[in-house]
Amino acid sequence: MVEQPRVTPDLPDSEMVAAFGHNLEFSRAMGPLTSFGTGGPARYFLSVSSIDELSRAVTTAKRLNVPLFILGGGSNLLVSDDGYDGLVIRLEINGLKLVEPMTIEAGAGEQLSTLVDFATEQSLTGLEFAAGIWGTVGGAVFGNAGAFGGEIGQVLTEANLVDLAGRTRTVLTDYFNFEYRSSQLKTSGEILATARFKLDEGNCTEIETRVQEILKGRAERHPSERTAGSFFKNIPDSTQPHGKMPAGRLLEEAGAGSLSVGGAKVYEKHANIIVADERATSKDIRLLADMMKKKVFDRFGIELQEEIQQLGSF
Repeated sequence: MVEQPRVTPDLPDSEMVAAFGHNLEFSRAMGPLTSFGTGGPARYFLSVSSIDELSRAVTTAKRLNVPLFILGGGSNLLVSDDGYDGLVIRLEINGLKLVEPMTIEAGAGEQLSTLVDFATEQSLTGLEFAAGIWGTVGGAVFGNAGAFGGEIGQVLTEANLVDLAGRTRTVLTDYFNFEYRSSQLKTSGEILATARFKLDEGNCTEIETRVQEILKGRAERHPSERTAGSFFKNIPDSTQPHGKMPAGRLLEEAGAGSLSVGGAKVYEKHANIIVADERATSKDIRLLADMMKKKVFDRFGIELQEEIQQLGSF
């Protein structure tokens, strides 16, 4: 979601609690809620577990002119060390159910890995590509998460959305204008509440075998913590498998594999992954990412684009 202006008016805490409810938190540390583990606090923080709660929260934020940011699993997010001078709403709308013989409905707050497991248990195939991708269902749809030639937009059929006026509606797949690591939600500001995914009937054992193969491959190539996974998007290239040139290959060939800044460094097994140790700051990560981008631009004349979101001022 695009960051809005600073909070205005500057209301007393008691009035903010009266407006948003007693679950409203102040100066909530954001680092522990992200996979990088860095960043300052959110001025206001609220968890919501239903569509009605989400609708009320965004309606109130609009009425009070409070900028807001929707938080999923925090796996693709870099928060400024200065924090965020607004309201962070964490989606905890959960639930998984089979609504038709081969269609699963999932709450936006469900972990994507849990959705993959549920589909496997139901002997439904089509989500194996998502095995091991961190984050929530909402975040996956927002960024059209994908791997191994598959994308979440290929299996989504419809979804319930909440707009910034608190209105709800149901939309079909075409509304999302899915593209590589992008969806309509990145520009509309609407928030996914629930989604339905149409899969195919398969063999549970075969699905589980494929899921485990993907998980093993990821474990061999990806770090297990304090990272956002691939930092940059792959480059469109029709001559490459799946139509993309891996950004990691360009970064490796450009000599970015050994770079580090403070507590942040390029992962030794994958040049498109930044890992952060306990000393790392978000500034370290941002500076390192800028160095990586410059390496590729100087070598190939290609401007890498970030996969991650940034929150706050950098």
